[in-house]
Amino acid sequence: MQAIARLGLRARFTLAILAFVALGLLAVGLSASALFRSHVEKVFHAELEEHLVELIGLAEVDEPLRGPLGLARPLSDPRFGADRSGYYWQISRDAGPPLRSPSLAGATLDDRLAHSAGITHVRAPGPAGPAMVYGTTRRADAGDTIHYLVATDTRHLEELVADFRRDLFVWLAALAVALLGGAALALRFATRPLDRLGAAIAAVRAGTLRRMGDQWPIEIAPLATDLDRLLDSREAMVTAARIEAGNLAHGLRTSLAVLTDEAESLSDQPAGATLFAECRRIARQLDWHLARARAAAGQGPVRHTRLPDALVPLLSAMTRLHQDRGIVFAANGPPVGLVIEPEAFAEILSNLLDNAGKWAGGDVDVQWASDGGTVTLLVTDDGPGIPADALERLFVPGVRLDEQVPGHGLGLAIARDLAESANGRLRLGRRGDGRPGTTAELALPAGQDTAMGGSGTRGAG
Repeated sequence: MQAIARLGLRARFTLAILAFVALGLLAVGLSASALFRSHVEKVFHAELEEHLVELIGLAEVDEPLRGPLGLARPLSDPRFGADRSGYYWQISRDAGPPLRSPSLAGATLDDRLAHSAGITHVRAPGPAGPAMVYGTTRRADAGDTIHYLVATDTRHLEELVADFRRDLFVWLAALAVALLGGAALALRFATRPLDRLGAAIAAVRAGTLRRMGDQWPIEIAPLATDLDRLLDSREAMVTAARIEAGNLAHGLRTSLAVLTDEAESLSDQPAGATLFAECRRIARQLDWHLARARAAAGQGPVRHTRLPDALVPLLSAMTRLHQDRGIVFAANGPPVGLVIEPEAFAEILSNLLDNAGKWAGGDVDVQWASDGGTVTLLVTDDGPGIPADALERLFVPGVRLDEQVPGHGLGLAIARDLAESANGRLRLGRRGDGRPGTTAELALPAGQDTAMGGSGTRGAG
């Protein structure tokens, strides 16, 4: 029952259609076979009765008186004259030998089956098996009783019915295939709005579609309308939350800045140093939670980001920021679109480029490529590299490898949260060419306007 409960709508419809077609065609086959058999039996009975009437009309039983039996001419159906054809007739009287059709080939029908003046029919043993026997009696002029019998083997009836059933079930099988094929097409057509609904929901989640819209069948339209209302409500709540978070951050930052300045002036004393360290810790926590709030709020309608256009100002800014060390920032990759807010992308890349610039010996290289709906960016520096056991720890808020290097230990944690909120991923590793250095790998969904080709961008001073 649990397996049935987990079946999808298409599977449920398919099973229902299979059951309906199978039961329906089985009922049609059985009823058509029974109807055909009944019709053929009626034809057989009518034909035998006609032959019996013809046999009575052709019989010669009184000339001469109580003389041998005879026929004025053979019966019109030639099968009565063929040996073991399965069609028989017989005329007999109370005394004397019977007159039999050549098809009996010496066999005899039981004349007791003809026992009344009315025409009777029974199923009885025949010369070659079960037979349908028609019989009647007549009083001859001499006063004795004449028995008239006409019979046919039931195998003729069974062969006709068997041939019909074989053809019928072949036809029904072909009909079943046609019905199931038509039902599959109808099911595909009927459930197409569900596919569209799933694709629309995925597009809303990915940010390529803002709302579900109203172009839906009447059965789905209420659901789409409710989803749009839910999105409107959620967007309003997120907007209000961001405003409140900004107001709260502004108020806290102002008070915290005053406390930090006062604590720094007292940092030569133990209590002041402790207070100053706690103020900095609170500032880092405040930045962290505000960044998480921005990442969560980024689940609404998403604008696309274009590469390499979005990298030009970032590379230029990073070149100026690290110009005292002569770090060269370069980028190369085809024109692509990314499903992510330009602001979120800028914050992620700013963190990655800044970290790479802090540790690089002279070069920071950005490359990207598109594959299977995903764009992968690689930010590689030529610095000393990061120990393997520290790669994941760097994404923990507040963790830093070198306290002498400026920073708060929040950039990578914020960048990963922003990447994951855009249905992407971010991870660190060693360079793939075996040289010292670190590579940050950022994977993001590709936009629909992603194109092939190559371009290069170099940071300007």
